Amino acid sequence: MFNLPFKLTSKPLRYLIFIIILLLIIPSFFSFINQETNSFSEFSPGIIEEPADGITIVSIQGFHFEGKDSIKKPARLVAFDPVGNVLWVHNGSSVGARWFYDVDPLPNGNILVLATAPDETLIYELNANEGIINWIHKLPFVDTHDVDLISKDQLLIANMRNYNPSTNLNDDRLLIYNLTTQSVEWEWLFRDHGFKKSGGGRYSDDWTHVNDVDLIHDKYVMASVRNFDQVILIDISTKDIVLTLGSDGDHNTLSEQHNPQYIPSTNGNQYPYDPLIAATILTADSENDRIVEYEYRENEWHLTWELVGNFSWPRDADRLPNGNTLIVDSLNHRVIEVTPYGKIIWEVHSPWGPYDAERISSGDEGHGYSIQTSHDMGVSGRYQLQGENSKIENDISFEQSLSKFFDETPLEQPVNAFSTRWSHVAPWIYPVWMSSWDFARSVLAIIILLIWISIETFRRIK
Repeated sequence: MFNLPFKLTSKPLRYLIFIIILLLIIPSFFSFINQETNSFSEFSPGIIEEPADGITIVSIQGFHFEGKDSIKKPARLVAFDPVGNVLWVHNGSSVGARWFYDVDPLPNGNILVLATAPDETLIYELNANEGIINWIHKLPFVDTHDVDLISKDQLLIANMRNYNPSTNLNDDRLLIYNLTTQSVEWEWLFRDHGFKKSGGGRYSDDWTHVNDVDLIHDKYVMASVRNFDQVILIDISTKDIVLTLGSDGDHNTLSEQHNPQYIPSTNGNQYPYDPLIAATILTADSENDRIVEYEYRENEWHLTWELVGNFSWPRDADRLPNGNTLIVDSLNHRVIEVTPYGKIIWEVHSPWGPYDAERISSGDEGHGYSIQTSHDMGVSGRYQLQGENSKIENDISFEQSLSKFFDETPLEQPVNAFSTRWSHVAPWIYPVWMSSWDFARSVLAIIILLIWISIETFRRIK
C-alpha cells in the first residue's frame, strides 16, 4: 500500500499549511481595506501633452454575472473634454442596459448608442452635450456588438449568438433593418457563405462573434468575424465575399480582432475608390496585444504599420484626421491617442473595461474625412509604444512575470498561451480593487486549501 513519506495531518504541518494560506490571502485583505472610497467609479486624465480635438465618447462595457450587475463594474458611457475631464456619465441601468458596445457620432452632433439587455438589443440616440436620451428602439436580438445608421431610417446590424435550437442551425448574420417599417430589408447568413460549422467558436453558442460592421462606399459591407480571425468585405448586391483579411487560426495575421477601420488610401489613387484594387484596414489585433494596419495591393495583403507595447487586450483603433490613432486599451482600462510613431500624447483612465471610443469632431470612425494611411504619411513600419506613465509601465502583472520566468525554456509556448488566456479572463472575475497578483495568490490559496481538505477527507475515510 502507498504510504506518504510524512504525516500530512500532523499538527506542525497543519499549522504550516494554515500560515501559507494566510500569507497568500493577507495582501488581498490589505488591498481591500486600502482601496480609495468609490475609486471604482472615478475617471481621470493621464498623459495630456496636447488637448484633444473636441469631445471623446467612451463606452464602458460593464460586467454581469448570472443576471446580476456588478456595482463596481457598471455599463456606462462617458464624455471627456479635450484635457481629459469628465463632462457627463450615462449609466446603462437607467434603461436596463447590462452591456455597452458600439458608439457612433451622428451627423446631427449626437451619438448613436448600442447596448444589450436580457434577450434584447437597445439602440438609442443620446444628446452628446448632456448625456440625455432623445429616442430609444428595442430589437429582439440576444447579442449585438455593432450597429450603424446608414440612412435616415436604416440600421446595418451585426447580429451574433443567434443559434436556433429548433432548427439546430446557427443564424449569426448581418442585416439591414428599417426602423420605419420595422422589417429586415437585407440579410446575410454566415452559414450560407463558407463558414465551417467546425470553425470559430462553439456552433451552438458564440460561433462567429461578429463584432463590427461598416458600410463601405454604399456598395460593400465590411465585417469583423472575431472567432474566425478575419475581416471580410461583402458585395451587397451579389452577397459574395470579395475580400478577406486573415483566416481561421492564422494568428500571425490576426487573432480575435475588434473594430476594424477601413481607410481609403489617397496615395496615387483616383476616386471613385475601388477597394478590390487597393484598400487599407486598421484594427485592434486583440489577442496579439497590438494595433496593426494592412494594405491590400497587387492582390495581396501587406502589414504596413504595427504598434506594440504594454497593451492588454486592445479592442478599438481609429485613425484620426490629424494622423494620430485613438486606441482603447481595454484591460489596462484606458483610452490613448498616439502619434504615427507610437508616442502617447493624450490619455484617460476608466475604472473598468472600456470597449469603444469615438472623437465627436471626427465623425463615425473618421468617415467623411480624408483619413491617412501610414503609406500616405510615409511612416510605414513597426513601432514601440512610447511615453507610458510610470504606473502602467512599472506594474508587472502576474501573467507577465510568469511568461518571463519561462522565457526560452521548453515550456515557453504553453505558458505563454496560459498567460494570455489568464490575462483576458481573470480580470472579469476578480474585483476592481484586487491586483492580478492578489488574485493569483488567492487562487493558489484556494487550491492548497482544497488539496488539504481532500487529503484530510481521504485519511478519515481510510
